[in-house]
Amino acid sequence: MMSEDELVAAPAYVEGHDLLKGRSVLITAAAGVGIGFAAARRAIEEGCRAIMISDIHERRLNEAADKLRALGGAEVHARLCNVTVEDDVQALVDAAEEALGGIDVLINNAGMGGFKPVVEMTDQEWNLVLDVTLNGTMRMTRAVLKKMMPRKSGVIVNNASVLGWRAQKGQSHYAAAKAAVMAFTRCSAVEAAEHGIRINAVSPSIAMHEFLKKAAGPGELEALTAQEAFGRAAEVWEVANVMMFLASDYSGYMVGEIVSVSSQRA
Repeated sequence: MMSEDELVAAPAYVEGHDLLKGRSVLITAAAGVGIGFAAARRAIEEGCRAIMISDIHERRLNEAADKLRALGGAEVHARLCNVTVEDDVQALVDAAEEALGGIDVLINNAGMGGFKPVVEMTDQEWNLVLDVTLNGTMRMTRAVLKKMMPRKSGVIVNNASVLGWRAQKGQSHYAAAKAAVMAFTRCSAVEAAEHGIRINAVSPSIAMHEFLKKAAGPGELEALTAQEAFGRAAEVWEVANVMMFLASDYSGYMVGEIVSVSSQRA
């Protein structure tokens, strides 16, 4: 483990460079203090013209929308959505299409984890994590592709995890779901590319925020942070920065790629 003197501090917050100028953006699970809200903020700072955020928590969703509106520079819309419910997904996508004048960018951020050894895990716990994390990504992608394909344009960015590649105790449900998100990203991307649509994913290791602290197992975050080359967790906006890159024209030739956002050592 690094000493305090060896820790590498987070870089200064990166200002926007109009990477999404004139685009519209839809982001799931964007309330609170996690990657989703950071991505929403970054999208506005990168010049998007309009954004819709969704979440399952009404109070946090409204608070997040108010914070984003305070930034100025983009229309901000918010809508409740449970990505495990097909009717919710269809209603969200239809509302976003109308409010945003068409969805240019979809960021699939909704996911669910938790710490539970396999021998203690119930079918319900297993199925819920896969339904939110994997099936929710599929439902949103399916619905949005139907809107994007006639226009022959659009970008989808999925949120995977390094646990799709690496083993970790107590994370079999989450790791299985995220590995499947990676495979889904690759397969759906080659289908979408025929219609001029790009689908890629980010794969973060550990991005620290309050919700993660509450969901982690005993000593889990300390152990994971110790593995990072910088001796610290990522800031949520550092992950969001890579999402902005994938959503922008700078990644115009990338199809079905899973971009690791991690400083973990081999």
